Amino acid sequence: MKQTSTLFNIVINTEEQFSIWPSYKPLPTGWKDVGFEGSKEHCLEEIKKVWTDMRPASLKNALT
Repeated sequence: MKQTSTLFNIVINTEEQFSIWPSYKPLPTGWKDVGFEGSKEHCLEEIKKVWTDMRPASLKNALT
């Protein structure tokens, strides 16, 4: 399996959903960088730690 040296940023949208985005690309509209950069695997591990409630923010707000 080929190793890549691409760095990724963890990003979040207005619905508080997380994703990763290559650091060399401009962010798509509606997404913000959360300040965490690393390998794809490292970013995905971090997302698993912090994204404990996968419901969109609009649903969480509707239920409160």
